[in-house]
Amino acid sequence: MTSNNALNGAADSRPVFFFDIDNCLYSKACNIHDEMQKLINKFFVTHLDLNTEDAHMLHQKYYKEYGLAIEGLTRHHKIDPLAFNREVDDALPLGDILKPDPKLRKLLESLDTTKVKPWLLTNAYISHGKRVVKLLGVEDLFEGITYCDYGQLPLVCKPNQEMFAKAEQEAGAPSTESCYFVDDSHLNCKHAEARGWTVAHLVEPGTPIPRAPASKYVISSLQELPTHFPEVFKSERVPSA
Repeated sequence: MTSNNALNGAADSRPVFFFDIDNCLYSKACNIHDEMQKLINKFFVTHLDLNTEDAHMLHQKYYKEYGLAIEGLTRHHKIDPLAFNREVDDALPLGDILKPDPKLRKLLESLDTTKVKPWLLTNAYISHGKRVVKLLGVEDLFEGITYCDYGQLPLVCKPNQEMFAKAEQEAGAPSTESCYFVDDSHLNCKHAEARGWTVAHLVEPGTPIPRAPASKYVISSLQELPTHFPEVFKSERVPSA
């Protein structure tokens, strides 16, 4: 990943375009989410001495309450988040699933980086985030990453406003209003929109459209971003698909 705190010798006043990673840079059809659910449930069963059904229910409860299963585990069970990361995220067979994505790369290359700063924003730990973008072949197209630091308690993650504030600070956003964001999570998009970010909620074909939109913009593919936000893409941007 590149780092550019100044542009043409002047203070960097570019808006920031935040991209979620999982189920956003790659399709849900990759089924990484399902593989992750299996490993999370296995972790609950093993470390909390639960049966499979109770593990699943508690996992879903923590996800809905905190936006991240590990948040509930650290709050209520004193689980080490880094141990969770080793047995779940880092145990995923990503190398067998993800491959370089030329279409995604072309889209990201069409961002006008004289006008906007591409940045990653994920609830995963940094090792997982970096592994995904490297396998997709786009790691060099982002200027940084804001991640959930599993080594620092209490955990800070989306949709907590503290996480969005952390992202603004780390990415050097000129203001809250100068932040763009795309995520597949309705909850994350809703809270980012409430903060004042310009938000696109990614709802892939086959996924139910929410009755109450999370944000002003709802897209079915990242390829629609240049249509909605032409001001931050090059004039010869990739066509919508």
